[in-house]
Amino acid sequence: MADKLMKYADAVSKFDPVFGLEVHVELSTNTKLFCPAHIEFGGEPNSQLTPVSLGLPGSLPVVNKTAIDYAVKLGLALHCEIAEWSQFARKNYFYPDMPRDYQISQYDKPLNGNGYLDVELDDGEIFRVQIERAHVEDDAGKNTHVGGADGRIEGADHSLCDYNRAGVPLVEIVTKPVEGAGERAPEIAGAYVRAIRDIVKALNISHARMEQGNMRADVNVSLRRNEGDPLGTRSETKNVNTFKGIEKTMAYEIRRQAAILDAGGEILQETRHWDESSQSTAGGRVKSDADDYRYFPDPDLVMVHVTSDHIEELAKQMPEMPRERRARLKSEWGFSDLEMRDAVNADALDLIEATVQAGAKASGARKWWMGELSREANARDLTLAELPITPEDVAQVEALIAKGSLNDKLAKQTVSGVLAGEGTPEEVVSKHGYQVVSDDGALLAAIDEAFAANPDIVEKLKAGNMKPMGAIIGSVMKATHGQADAKAVRSIVSEKIASL
Repeated sequence: MADKLMKYADAVSKFDPVFGLEVHVELSTNTKLFCPAHIEFGGEPNSQLTPVSLGLPGSLPVVNKTAIDYAVKLGLALHCEIAEWSQFARKNYFYPDMPRDYQISQYDKPLNGNGYLDVELDDGEIFRVQIERAHVEDDAGKNTHVGGADGRIEGADHSLCDYNRAGVPLVEIVTKPVEGAGERAPEIAGAYVRAIRDIVKALNISHARMEQGNMRADVNVSLRRNEGDPLGTRSETKNVNTFKGIEKTMAYEIRRQAAILDAGGEILQETRHWDESSQSTAGGRVKSDADDYRYFPDPDLVMVHVTSDHIEELAKQMPEMPRERRARLKSEWGFSDLEMRDAVNADALDLIEATVQAGAKASGARKWWMGELSREANARDLTLAELPITPEDVAQVEALIAKGSLNDKLAKQTVSGVLAGEGTPEEVVSKHGYQVVSDDGALLAAIDEAFAANPDIVEKLKAGNMKPMGAIIGSVMKATHGQADAKAVRSIVSEKIASL
């Protein structure tokens, strides 16, 4: 039966939403957290295993130092307090894709704690999200349900388990309850996870591909009547792996819970799942509390010691953070707030920067990546980075335009040739003979033909009405197969009209 929902505006006027996010970030190490099994997305199922990742008797885990370093860098980026001594614990629960029947995680002694992240919203407002902890743990495997609709367990007749992901290192970033967000709660949640994604990409510690499960979020939502009241009972929607899904999940849960509470009902503390096809959440199991997991220190692992000197060494390796980088580039490029925001949202910032570094002006680089190439990527259902064209190619096209060798039409045809696999821009230009016609004699002949074919327009131009000039220019462009320099044509037409 479908959930009863309250209108969103009514829900946030009657109740104060409080949310929390648990963002899981898989680290891009070469091997797993506690064993030397290789990590490769999309590998043959159950081919990246060792006795440790399978939890076989007698196998002993050894901590991956690179994973700890990556986690420390993330903690520094999130303004966390880095613990010199942290500890791994066993989190006990049964699930088919957890071969040991317990997860190795961190509980009361996490590596990173007490941090925050300032999130910039579309209108420029800054909202600070307090972070409880950013602890290290290993991931579970992956279940595939067969026989049901869309791979869901409902209606499936059997399930398959791939343990390749079991043991992959990840950091779980847990916020404190986020209060004071009001009606902007979904927007803030989406912006926060986007900011996390940008940070881990800048640190180069995760592939951060949400569609591949490198990043996903558990979305906790509760409602209360007024700010300052005790927190309400929360629901936790598990493993949401799109930004829009996170925002929609939160908005849906606010509407669902508001309808229940307004009718005098009670919220069940449970896990839920976001269903993209129905745009709704569905109930799962009753939510466990920490005591139910029976945490205790893992007896096979010693405490992790990260010295203050090593933390300081890692701090010196930290790159420029995304928010500061965006501010710098916006100033250097002269972009407006909207232009910068659009470039960030389109994942075009790195491509624009690389194109500028290859010699193009920022305005030209932005025009290509946010215009013609963005449309092409959408048509092919690809990301901009997946298009078969490089920033160097785009910079080369801009150089040919600046040199006067190409006009806008020929430049677009050149880019189309590059996208079609015909080679570099210069190779495409050479192959098709693209060249702007700038010879005055050829242009004058084409202009004379246009004048002869359009005497009424010529009379209007002579009378000082310049609006129809486009028709003359268009006729010349057609006669030269789009290879005329439009600016040169306009200049010659103006001079010719003045002499008549």
